[in-house]
Amino acid sequence: MVSKMTNLLSTLHLNLRTLLSNLFSHLTSLFFSLLSLTHTLLIVLGFTRPNQWEPPTFLDSLLYSPLLHLTTNLYQTLLFLRGHPFHPPPHHSRIRVVCLSDTHSLRPPSIPRGDLLIHAGDLSATGTFDDLQDQISWLSSLPFRHKVVVGGNHDCFLDRASSIHRTRGQKEKRKLDWKGVVWLQDELTTLEFEDREVGGKRKLNIFGSGWVRRCGGDDFAFQYDDERPPWEGRIPVETDVLVTHCPPKGHRDLLLGCPSLLAELWKVKPKLHVFGHVHHGAGVESVFFDECQAAYEGLVLRTAAVEMSMLKRWFDFQGLKYALSVLRHGLRSVLWKWIMAGPGSNNGGVLVNAGVMKGNTGRLRKGRGTVKVVDL
Repeated sequence: MVSKMTNLLSTLHLNLRTLLSNLFSHLTSLFFSLLSLTHTLLIVLGFTRPNQWEPPTFLDSLLYSPLLHLTTNLYQTLLFLRGHPFHPPPHHSRIRVVCLSDTHSLRPPSIPRGDLLIHAGDLSATGTFDDLQDQISWLSSLPFRHKVVVGGNHDCFLDRASSIHRTRGQKEKRKLDWKGVVWLQDELTTLEFEDREVGGKRKLNIFGSGWVRRCGGDDFAFQYDDERPPWEGRIPVETDVLVTHCPPKGHRDLLLGCPSLLAELWKVKPKLHVFGHVHHGAGVESVFFDECQAAYEGLVLRTAAVEMSMLKRWFDFQGLKYALSVLRHGLRSVLWKWIMAGPGSNNGGVLVNAGVMKGNTGRLRKGRGTVKVVDL
């Protein structure tokens, strides 16, 4: 009798555990289904973005990190108040640099006049020989003293490691005719420009590279894993203009840029850094390489760290020190500018995300200011 009772209780216990386990499993499945449905509804209503390549909404920014959202807006306001990070050399002819990126086989209808044309990658949409050759021929026809390009992740033919070379066979062994366009891949070139004011020449050292953080399959070009970034010690210190396809972390990149590239930027401090890749990041931003910028980037890198959970990002008291440092150093720099009526040290630079695509629509943006111009 006791044995039967024990077996009965054991069976009941086992059935109860199974029932509770199934119930928990169903409730968990229901919870995640409701969560997914809510997320989909928020995307449809425009309250949150569908993916990381779209600009974050206000709700996205608050959910990610209220502190970073507020500090980013503060930092951008301080940059606006500080004005130009440098002035071109006085009594010399300015070198007008026209910046493009991410044309994806399309051609902007209007290209401003200038001395140097820079294309920061993703010339083509398909990455094939014919697609690239067509874009090179178009660039070559434009009336500039010099034209410089780097590859992008879509420019597969330029990268021998891309699977396009394994799948398309002998046809892809043709050589591109660059027609005077300078293609740089981990290379430095020195270009000369006529100085019409005092005579002689002005020179620019330009370093270019198409490397980009891995974002696709083997058919994409110039990709690297985050564990093995290619930037350390690669960019010469004499570089005046840096051209990469990948953005530096925290600057016009939707937080998709590379922290290793950002570290090299501080070592080299070029007057101009042109990049692309993140279409929604298009625009121009000043860099001063000072305490204010270092504090802002410190908060960005801290917030974007893998080990930072949502709860930690919401209540990041250590990060608050970075935010207060941005405010303190930024206000001091603004007051210095107003009192001295100048740009401060004149040792800053300009970052240009030169993308001309209208977001991720596959269409070019229209209107004045689509193509960015910088005077050096």
